[in-house]
Amino acid sequence: MLFIEPFTEYTFMQRALVGSLAVCLGAVPVGVFMTLRRMSLTGDAMAHAILPGAAIAYLLTGVSLIGMTVGGLTAGLLVVALSGWVSRSTHLEEDTSLAGFYLISLALGVLILSLRHSNLDLFHVLFGNILALDNAALLLLASICSISLILFALLYRPLVIECVDPLFLRRSSIASALSHYGFLALMVINLVAGFHALGTLLAIGIMVLPAAAARFWVRTLDHTLVLSVLFSFTGCYVGLMTSYYFDLPAGPAIVLSLGFLYIISLLLGVEGGYVKWATSKRHLEA
Repeated sequence: MLFIEPFTEYTFMQRALVGSLAVCLGAVPVGVFMTLRRMSLTGDAMAHAILPGAAIAYLLTGVSLIGMTVGGLTAGLLVVALSGWVSRSTHLEEDTSLAGFYLISLALGVLILSLRHSNLDLFHVLFGNILALDNAALLLLASICSISLILFALLYRPLVIECVDPLFLRRSSIASALSHYGFLALMVINLVAGFHALGTLLAIGIMVLPAAAARFWVRTLDHTLVLSVLFSFTGCYVGLMTSYYFDLPAGPAIVLSLGFLYIISLLLGVEGGYVKWATSKRHLEA
């Protein structure tokens, strides 16, 4: 059939679908709390922060799955630690210090990649190649997904409390700092997973867009988590099908599919969508 033929005929399409779904399952719940905590742009900065570590590993070892993973994790966690230290030790807010390190990291990463004098290398790292996932990459993505879900379950309660009343959590226990830096670590490991599939520039899209779209349809957190994961699965499937039938890059096609779901939700969503807002406004004016 038209809708399943690419996945029954080609192993690389099967691996791309399984890999993207593994990334979604681990990353999208984190993305939901990123939107609730108003940290979407922080996540974008963190996605670029992993670039120099991955670039150094790439320069030293080539396309080494373990090397680039360790490099990206090291760079991301280092930026998290440095931005936290600067915000605690100076008058700068954490978002400002993070932005500074993000810009330095992005420039350094691109500079390191340019040393190989290959635009293909730069394109691969920035935009990924989800259609080239092999069994080792799938195992890595599945492992990161499992670790992320376990950590997310452990941090779930303090994360919810912090979204509702951060001052209460900060005063009542040490869980505030633990949940904050634990959540940043969750962001880093899922961005590294997204980096292997979609590259550093697009990894954040699979975390934020489904979560933002789901908030236009449901009210409760549980429903938002479930719906955002379903949206992400749908976007990955549609993106891979679009890539296959129209010969388009798979990563951008997936993110654009998720973006389309977001635009539709923004316009037609029953919880604050534009059409409902415009209709209720006309009703009140009448």
